[in-house]
Amino acid sequence: MRPHDMGTLFDEVAARGTHTTVHLDRPFDILPAGYGPGVDFTVPQLAGLVREAAGWLYEAGARRGERVAVVKRNHYDYALLACAAVRIGAVPALLSGHLPDDVLEVLLKRLDPAVLVTDRVPPVGLARRVLSLGPPVPGALTLDDVRGARVPAPRRRHDDEPLVVNHTSGTTGVPKLVVHTTRTIVHRLARFEAVRWPVIGVRRDDVVANAGSYAHGRAFCWTASVFCLAPRKVVLLSDPGSAAPVLARHRPTVLEALPSAYVRWQPLTTRPDHPFREVRLFVSTFDAMHPPAIRAMLHASRRRRPLWMQGWGQTETGPLTFRFLTRRALDRSPDARDLGRPVPGRTRLRVVDPVTLTPVPRGHSGLVLARTAARCAGYVGEQDRWHAKTSGPWWNTGDLGVLTRGGSVRLLDREVDAVPGLSCLRVEDLVEDRLPEVVECVVLGTPGRPPIPVLVTSGPLDPAAWRQAVADLPPMADPHLMAWDDVPRTATGKVRRLDLLTRLAGTAETHGSGRWT
Repeated sequence: MRPHDMGTLFDEVAARGTHTTVHLDRPFDILPAGYGPGVDFTVPQLAGLVREAAGWLYEAGARRGERVAVVKRNHYDYALLACAAVRIGAVPALLSGHLPDDVLEVLLKRLDPAVLVTDRVPPVGLARRVLSLGPPVPGALTLDDVRGARVPAPRRRHDDEPLVVNHTSGTTGVPKLVVHTTRTIVHRLARFEAVRWPVIGVRRDDVVANAGSYAHGRAFCWTASVFCLAPRKVVLLSDPGSAAPVLARHRPTVLEALPSAYVRWQPLTTRPDHPFREVRLFVSTFDAMHPPAIRAMLHASRRRRPLWMQGWGQTETGPLTFRFLTRRALDRSPDARDLGRPVPGRTRLRVVDPVTLTPVPRGHSGLVLARTAARCAGYVGEQDRWHAKTSGPWWNTGDLGVLTRGGSVRLLDREVDAVPGLSCLRVEDLVEDRLPEVVECVVLGTPGRPPIPVLVTSGPLDPAAWRQAVADLPPMADPHLMAWDDVPRTATGKVRRLDLLTRLAGTAETHGSGRWT
């Protein structure tokens, strides 16, 4: 089976008699306490829940072509609400619950949603109707007001009409609202994944676990492909902190998680009862991984040849490159900033001079441009910004990198974060590799002062060990030590570098232009 209509996806999978069971780390936020299935579901039960939710949204006033905004705590019911909105012909716009109020207000003004589904108290007047999942909100509907509503028949849309809106990570300011169509995100991305590829494809006996940010486009695409492939179990984690007991009950054989989740799970790999023993395939997306976390996970698996698949791409494009790592390959080539090669027959890359935008030779650094049929259709409320990042069929990723003679991409930095004379990302990798007590290193640059290293550590930092670790690196300021939770982050765990720079240096000015953020 290959995905086509996200509004009836679960119905179609259920009709095929799938054996897949679904297991959660906590009950869905859209269901009342004590609801029958609790944390264990069948696909027919999920299909029924999507149909019910479609009735709720229609009763709340959402109609064909209108936007339904969702902003709530992270959980997989984001995907169910998205499918419900698609089913009635509406366009789901999924906004992370991590967004601060001022940013949320900006995005809701751009969206102008017919219905806002939320578990927080929203700004007044930014949606025609509010469907509250949390405390009572004056003038808002509750789920009790719409439960039992008539379920309208599914509405189909043209493949090039807007299907879903997701926002970018927002590491450099207010996130963009990215519009994808059925053609770009389902036909070009999900269908490619919904194939039982050798080694990396999902098998019928797999236990597939995901610890993602379900408001983001990756979760929508992942839903379409994984359920069509019908693994034995699907395990969905809303919080990486809940992984140990849930994964102990449902030991994954395929595990996809945010880079920040893998970093948080590193200490678990040293326990004799850790839950990663059966994993044959680890998948990471959203951001490049630092080598220590990859190494810890691969060595934690008891499989003979566990594989790490790292995807690099953007919300606007989907995956652009893949890189595969084994234990041996990681020991031989620990450069995690080598992001692999473009997806054959699906993506092309070129590197251009940041000033002239003319191509540079292989092996020279510059801005990375991508060409893919999965490119998004635009930005809500910022179409001029979208056009500024396009050059015919080419898309400006805003990343600085090198296209090697072997055809792989080595990522240096985001253009806005770049520091002359060094790659912040490479320095971060080296520091984390050389100092095991450094859980995370972030290097920030602003004109007129040396780069600022920010360290999250698992214990005290020996000043002598620090000096030795950075002796052969470009000069930097003394390190700032911070707790993990004190570092400003996006919903996907990425560091909001400009916010952190402003906090530490009193300015958000960087060496980069920021033209393509």
